[in-house]
Amino acid sequence: MRGLNFILFRTNRGDSTNRPCCFEKCDHIIGLGVGRSVPLSRVVRENKSPPKGFAAKLEGELNAFSDHAARQGRLAPPRRVLAMGFVFFAMLFLGTSCSKMKPEPATLFTFQEGHMGTQFTIRSWATEADEAAMKKATSEAFAEIHRLEMIFSDYQPTSEVIGLAEVLANEPTAISDDLAEVIETSLELSRETDGAFDITVSPMIRLWRMARKNHQLPNEKQRTMARERSGFEKLKLDRENGDLTFLTENMRLDFGGIVKGYSADRALGILKKAGFPSSIVAASGDIAVGDAPPGEPGWRIGIETLGSELTGTVLLKNVAVSTSGDTRQAVEIDGVRYSHIVDPKTGLGLTERIGVTIIAPNATTTDSYATAVSILGAKKGIAFVESKAVVECVILERDVAGELVKTESAGMAAILVE
Repeated sequence: MRGLNFILFRTNRGDSTNRPCCFEKCDHIIGLGVGRSVPLSRVVRENKSPPKGFAAKLEGELNAFSDHAARQGRLAPPRRVLAMGFVFFAMLFLGTSCSKMKPEPATLFTFQEGHMGTQFTIRSWATEADEAAMKKATSEAFAEIHRLEMIFSDYQPTSEVIGLAEVLANEPTAISDDLAEVIETSLELSRETDGAFDITVSPMIRLWRMARKNHQLPNEKQRTMARERSGFEKLKLDRENGDLTFLTENMRLDFGGIVKGYSADRALGILKKAGFPSSIVAASGDIAVGDAPPGEPGWRIGIETLGSELTGTVLLKNVAVSTSGDTRQAVEIDGVRYSHIVDPKTGLGLTERIGVTIIAPNATTTDSYATAVSILGAKKGIAFVESKAVVECVILERDVAGELVKTESAGMAAILVE
């Protein structure tokens, strides 16, 4: 999602050169609609744990000493006594020699690549010794994002989704497992939100893109034709056989409201599997968050309002957060301000000023829920979120007087730390 902003804070940085005062100590700004980011130099923090592998090395030396004594025909000290001796030595060593044997510092590495029409940012904490392995894992994560782009893109000419444009109505077509998984998730959310989230509205979205470009509203005939080719109930998924069937002609799919979060989840999974759990993957306004940075309880993420002020900061680990809004992607036509977010019921951009932030276990959920709640509006949106056990939300709106109105789910206040 795009629109509102996330600001990732590091309290140990004081460089605020050329940044607004409210963004001091920010390492990175995510979700500015065009994927803009603040350059980041690597941040070094000391890891105060004992040297890696020390316990295993100690045990190995213990076994070697005992075996050597037996071969020499000497009675080796009892294992417990020997172990106590080594433990005493270890304690003495760690207590008196740490100043001479400094642990290898942890470093925050940042990588960025453009995918899916935005900028993906990967940040991982690692030691210098693990730098090569970490870079390899990051390359694999970006490769996975690119692979998914070639499935879900609606503008890459060779993508799987573009290929579905050739499929005739009522003709089952085999699709990839990734595509089937995301369609299944999307259809479930469509049913839960009465169509507020709908991946079949691509004809409406394409029509609205032209309207924004030309600053001219589509006429009723154009909108009617687009609506006739849309509707999640016209999509049939056979998960068991991996088949997809369009129930009307000329249907098109758009995954812009879910696939960035899905890709962030997959990329973070690769980093964790490679041994770098203290990582985040940010796709504009969708962030998959891994383990906390070394020595800290979580990643500090600031939420920007519909303007330029921060509404709060959250401290997160092993969850995800997404934001949706029209802060920088609105258009004015005939004196009316329209959002880039299309309402499936009207085929036009939203006219209400709204910004939504969702926190949930994964970015696939936060990305899609942020879109759905934006369209549902504050009242229905909060009711929907409150029906979910592990989802929190904050909604920001501008009233007719231009004042900011905030609505939060019941558990959001406990998450906000500032």
